[in-house]
Amino acid sequence: MHAFDVLGDPVRRRLTELLAEGDRTAGALTDAIGTEFGISQPAVSRHLRVLREAGFATAVPRGTARVYRLEPRAVEELDRAVERYRALWRQRLDALTTEIARGRRATGQTEEH
Repeated sequence: MHAFDVLGDPVRRRLTELLAEGDRTAGALTDAIGTEFGISQPAVSRHLRVLREAGFATAVPRGTARVYRLEPRAVEELDRAVERYRALWRQRLDALTTEIARGRRATGQTEEH
């Protein structure tokens, strides 16, 4: 599953945000997400499974609890995917800036700061 598909769901995006703040138990994640989105424990578990299978999170047993951790590799992969779009945006914004400057020069306007 592509990173954008994984994070396209608001529940998984929120789970990722919570895990970015630090490791959390499945129970703590279920409580937070259940309250915020009004979904059941099995529904939260399904979203956590998608995050694990996509490589966004790992779960390790700690006593009777499962502790979830955000996987930095997945975040780095997402950053690389977004960087391709940033490059396109920069090119287009640079071109727009150039056109605005040309238009101002053509009309004798000065740049406002």
